[in-house]
Amino acid sequence: MSISSQRVVPVAPLPGGVGVSRLCVYDAVAPDGEIGGTPHLHLCCTEAYVVTAGSGLVQTLTLSGYRETRLHPGAVVWFAPGTIHRLVNKGGLEIIVLMQNSGLPEAGDAVLTLPPDLLADPATYAAAVALPDGGAPGADITVAYARRDLAVRGFERLRAAALAGDLTPLREFHAAAIRLVRPHVDDWRRRWRSGAWRAADETGHQLDALARGEAPHLAEAQVYQMAEPRDRGRLGMCGLLDTYPVS
Repeated sequence: MSISSQRVVPVAPLPGGVGVSRLCVYDAVAPDGEIGGTPHLHLCCTEAYVVTAGSGLVQTLTLSGYRETRLHPGAVVWFAPGTIHRLVNKGGLEIIVLMQNSGLPEAGDAVLTLPPDLLADPATYAAAVALPDGGAPGADITVAYARRDLAVRGFERLRAAALAGDLTPLREFHAAAIRLVRPHVDDWRRRWRSGAWRAADETGHQLDALARGEAPHLAEAQVYQMAEPRDRGRLGMCGLLDTYPVS
């Protein structure tokens, strides 16, 4: 089969039902003098970075403490739900991002480390994090920087308290994040069942068939290709995103 005749529209999920995007980390200075993205956490998704260019680091904060992990081409770093993370760009930092449960990050599985008064209720939070046209390519990037700066101020507060041995503000942030996302859980469950859960369940059926000496799925094998990102330069939390459609 020639390359030109291969299917170009993905109709099967990526391996494990993950999501993938290419990230060019923001290069504007934040209030603390660092250059980079917006600190936030995910509540149900593990995230992984494959560094392809440039240099930098990822700052992380959990109940186990604060950490900085250096990033350079070839590095692979990942972290579990509940890890506050912030990318710092030391020059030309570009990353391929792999995200568990494909559609959940786009469905709100991220809470920015805004000051406590902006985490008080869903409406207040939504207004504080909204981007023009949802962050579509060409949207005003200064709005993304403004919400990044708010989150950095909140992050500095959480980090300073944790480094001083006081985890109460971090625990309070966790509680606020749970309150904010709780209304979305039923929708997230549907997305999980049609994505990651479905992918794992299909593997179980394939193993059952192989145990019987059968493999009907081999006859259904196809090649899928995503020739181009769905969006180029979409405003994200950490930088400009080239996003790929996932089934």
